[in-house]
Amino acid sequence: MRALTLTAAAALTAGTVLVSTPASAASTTMTAVQAAKHKHAEPVVFGHRGASGYRPEHTLASYELAIQQGADFVEPDVVSTKDGVLVTRHENEISGTTDVADRPEFAGRKTTKTIDGKALTGWFTEDFTLAELKTLRAKERIPGDRPDNTAYDGLFEVPTFEEVLDLVEAKEAETGRTIGVAPETKHPTYFDSIGLSLEEPLAKSLRRHGLAGKHAAAVVQSFEISNLKDLNRMVNTPLVQLIDFGGAPYDQVVAGTGVTNDDLVTDKGLRSIKKYADQVAPYKYYVIPRNADATLGEPTDLAARAERIGLPTVIWTMRAENKNLPAECRKGTDPIAIGDLGCEVGPYLDAGVDAFFTDQPDLGVAARDAWVAANR
Repeated sequence: MRALTLTAAAALTAGTVLVSTPASAASTTMTAVQAAKHKHAEPVVFGHRGASGYRPEHTLASYELAIQQGADFVEPDVVSTKDGVLVTRHENEISGTTDVADRPEFAGRKTTKTIDGKALTGWFTEDFTLAELKTLRAKERIPGDRPDNTAYDGLFEVPTFEEVLDLVEAKEAETGRTIGVAPETKHPTYFDSIGLSLEEPLAKSLRRHGLAGKHAAAVVQSFEISNLKDLNRMVNTPLVQLIDFGGAPYDQVVAGTGVTNDDLVTDKGLRSIKKYADQVAPYKYYVIPRNADATLGEPTDLAARAERIGLPTVIWTMRAENKNLPAECRKGTDPIAIGDLGCEVGPYLDAGVDAFFTDQPDLGVAARDAWVAANR
């Protein structure tokens, strides 16, 4: 797989800030909007779980469609099987994304576990070998919101992380494009606790595919801090600190440090992130909150402050259904009808973010391109 060069994704994966500002603009009074006006590279579009707005998430079909729709990166969340193989699921509990509940041979595997402090009942990847998981078939996780996706229920396997990397390499050869991969480690503290650490097999796969360097076409994400620090010692792949809205990283809860997600978006928190990670990925409300009437609020200066520290800002997740959009971006009254995604994306790019995740990569790419054209 080729390294990214001379593209917006190259600057992002290299940990280079995508904003070029005059020296005077680096003062503490610089606003996020002012920073955005000086952009010299296109914002980056991540296909969230592939093209999950159109296909069941975390399937090869979803990743392939995201690539077809022009996503700069695809995002495979990784969890472990019983035999230590990384597979791509958003959660290790798989009753919502596979047909496991309909398989009588696995009825005895249903159990209740505590994952990141929460009791969950269902079927878990770590209780299945890869061979067993491969007998299951994926299904749409939110059929009420995305009924069209249910037409693909039962068609696709649960892919391994290696299969995703192989797909990306094949699509690079076919299209001549460089396609980034953005794996996210899910529940790393939990998997460590059961002897199925995610970091070592992930690092091994990245090295095998030439993605362990600073300028590789890859980034590795986590909501936790300690496993990013571990990965920082294993590979030079750029690392991304995800930040949930409120609460605290689970590894910090376990360690009793008292560090919260709100702490991470302060200047002190951003400086601490810069010591081990290359990008920061806060939930989008940290950049532009929602008003009580569901309209977009006033932008914060988070992206500008992160830029000054040397951290590109990635936000998540842009979803095009009316129910997920700000009130002013909705079309009609059907909550699951597709609204105006560009109406939401534009203000975030104005606020200085460098990249965003979206479930509908085609709409995200169109919104990004329209913003770039309007700001040339």
